[in-house]
Amino acid sequence: MLKVVRSDPAEPGATALLHQSHALMQSLFNPEENHFLSIEALQSPSIAFFTARQGEEILGTAALKNAHTYGEIKSMFVAEAARGKGVADALMRMLEDEARAQGLPMLRLETGNLLHAAHRLYARHGFTPCGPFGDYEAMPTSVFMEKPLP
Repeated sequence: MLKVVRSDPAEPGATALLHQSHALMQSLFNPEENHFLSIEALQSPSIAFFTARQGEEILGTAALKNAHTYGEIKSMFVAEAARGKGVADALMRMLEDEARAQGLPMLRLETGNLLHAAHRLYARHGFTPCGPFGDYEAMPTSVFMEKPLP
């Protein structure tokens, strides 16, 4: 049974997945095009970090950064062997629930232009393209999306 729970990104299984995610991003994009957060940054009080688990095995990670007027999705990653099994959908539902619980009216995200499966996931969950937000600058490799939360 799949469970999504609040977690510590420094937990070994979570850290291992985050390092896989970072390695993938570094293989696809130049350093200035990567906007992932370090393990330490993910431990900030403004960030709710979650893992999707089957038993004790961590299959995916996701984080919600409270930016006061919106929530930003960060560190969304699913282990390759667990893809296509509903892990990302479960994480997305948890992020939306958490954003609503925090009273945030909107979710936003930045993702890479080469991450087509991520684009499909976000579109399936009601996200639509938008412009840069926060401290982001427009880049050819960045895709920005948002979803109002009723």
